[in-house]
Amino acid sequence: MKLDGLRVLDLSLFLPGPAMTTMMADHGADVIKVENPAAPEPTRFKQFFPWVQGDSTVMFRVTQRGKRSLTLNLKSPEAKDVLYRLVEFADVFVEAFRPGVMKRLGLDYDTLKAINPRLVYASLSAFGQTGPWRDRPAHDTAAVAAAGVLSLSRSPEGGGPAMIGVAISDMLASQLAFIGVLMALYRRQATGKGDYVDVSMFESVLAASPNIVGPAFAGSKAPNPLEERSHGGNAMLNIYELKDGTHLALGGGEHKFVEELFKGLGRPEFIQPVTGPAGRGHWPAIEFLRAEFRKKTRAEWEQWFQGRDICWMPVYDLSEAWNSSHVREREMRVKDAAGNDHIGVAVKFSEEPGRVDFSLPKVGEHTDDILRSIGYSAEQIVALRAAKAV
Repeated sequence: MKLDGLRVLDLSLFLPGPAMTTMMADHGADVIKVENPAAPEPTRFKQFFPWVQGDSTVMFRVTQRGKRSLTLNLKSPEAKDVLYRLVEFADVFVEAFRPGVMKRLGLDYDTLKAINPRLVYASLSAFGQTGPWRDRPAHDTAAVAAAGVLSLSRSPEGGGPAMIGVAISDMLASQLAFIGVLMALYRRQATGKGDYVDVSMFESVLAASPNIVGPAFAGSKAPNPLEERSHGGNAMLNIYELKDGTHLALGGGEHKFVEELFKGLGRPEFIQPVTGPAGRGHWPAIEFLRAEFRKKTRAEWEQWFQGRDICWMPVYDLSEAWNSSHVREREMRVKDAAGNDHIGVAVKFSEEPGRVDFSLPKVGEHTDDILRSIGYSAEQIVALRAAKAV
């Protein structure tokens, strides 16, 4: 697989860092999950993540599979010595603590690169390692709110901001960090030196906003959703309620889609205005479509759209989406030997494809094996346990 032979030390918790290192494990990296023995990975426990399938929470299974677990009490000098020795053998180091924590622990990039100059060190945080907001605590919702995107997550018919549902800043930061680490590893081939990767959840959302920043950049104003293409002001990029209370989404405004839809509905007079810019010119068509789509059920509309070249999809609930034949054929929902579900590998290669390792690490399960692999004797391991370092 693409990342065979790569050793990753993962000190992160919850979602952004673990999702990143799961992608690395799926493609062959040896990911060592470093856990606090007194407070291990929170997604292990159903009081935080109550949906359980088999012997684990679903959240833990889809973000921690294929890793090895090492427990270290990093407040112990002996445990820090273990981590320093692990760093000698590592390629990538991942952490997602608040800025300043790793410096206080003596595990910051400057300290670790002195041990291993080839180390690629990735820090994931809410707002980044610098700037006036760096010390503010935040999870996904706060990061998305700060990026201006939460203000847009509302119906064009009114109402306040709504929760987005997907942890978008967590996952975008995870993927940007993965890209940054791979770029640093690629550059290391030429220079022999590692690098420091600083990725924030907040900035990952900003970077994902090219299609919505027009009003802010060109007019220094917040968008009016009814006048904007992406927020409800375009008849062909909108959500419509159906007769049975379900919804469908139109998802493409190219002229060919506009023509196909309105000719099919017997209202060609809407073709020209809807092909034009979003806003007032679209409003009559939007009102027409709202009334028209309420005349039939989803099943009836699915039959009507059959064979027509129009960009649309039903608004599926999560269960419908994950049970779709397309998801299963593309192997995005896969089962382990016990019948438990996993999210599949999204990056697909024709050569050396990724592969899901369904094994789930128990807390500290691989501690002794990992310690032996970096030269600790049986007596030294007993001493570390006696000192409560591991």
